[in-house]
Amino acid sequence: MTLVGVISDTHGRLSDEAYAALVGSDHIIHAGDIGDPAILRELETIAPVTAVLGNNDFDEYGASVGRFAHPVIDGVRFLVAHYPRDVKITFAGSAALAPGDPIPQVCIHGHTHVPELITGPEARPATYILCPGAVFRPRGNFPRCIAKLQLSNGRVESARIESLDGTIVLEAGE
Repeated sequence: MTLVGVISDTHGRLSDEAYAALVGSDHIIHAGDIGDPAILRELETIAPVTAVLGNNDFDEYGASVGRFAHPVIDGVRFLVAHYPRDVKITFAGSAALAPGDPIPQVCIHGHTHVPELITGPEARPATYILCPGAVFRPRGNFPRCIAKLQLSNGRVESARIESLDGTIVLEAGE
């Protein structure tokens, strides 16, 4: 079993509560608006990090942090981008996928500061579209949130968005 922690929109501030909520993750995904390279270094003390640039980020993170990321973690294919429009895959494709790229099982975005967990026909061709919300200035009357996905042998066993105190905000399972 692999635990993936997902965070977005730190905007240069990683609170102790956000850090603690990700402890125990085997991999961390940051969906942009990082705000400071030190945040990625701090998250890397917990687990390997995959991150993408947000609209408030600059190319100060090095070549490993770009506009899109396509990690495969425990056999599960991900597409990570900051903007929601970049992870919505239509018949015309997606700016984040080249022709012939495999369809991701989990599409992750940030930017909105509002948690979102979409499954079923609205997520297709992916299985999940997920936004972890924000740990800095959440919107929509939601608390500061992160997401966690349990993976096993190429499958998402569970996906949830939780507040920094561990209260489940949204949840789905396969």
